[in-house]
Amino acid sequence: VPKLVESGGGSVQTGGSLRLSCVASGFTYGRYYMAWFRQAPGKKREGVAAVTSAQDTYYSTSVKGRFTISLDDASKTLWLFMDNLQPEDTALYFCAASPESTRDYLNGDFYAFWGQGTQVTISS
Repeated sequence: VPKLVESGGGSVQTGGSLRLSCVASGFTYGRYYMAWFRQAPGKKREGVAAVTSAQDTYYSTSVKGRFTISLDDASKTLWLFMDNLQPEDTALYFCAASPESTRDYLNGDFYAFWGQGTQVTISS
């Protein structure tokens, strides 16, 4: 069973930057997609950014222009570069992955494998 492990969360002030990473082990699919999701207390899970093995990227409107998703196919490492962080970005961030493709890359219902999450806290 593939395993996803996130790292890089932490606490920064408003306007700061963080970098999250996610390493997928036991993930041998040639065609796949990966994404970052987040969930704040009392809120629904939100798709933040996604990338396919063909390097097509997708972003939610709330982070477009501030976050950058990147995938290193050789090492199956997923990155999320977050700039100009705001208090509303505070959440538990999850890495997710799935083989093949989907028509809705920011919908968590279409992901088979999930990491354990890493906390991101932005203070004002």
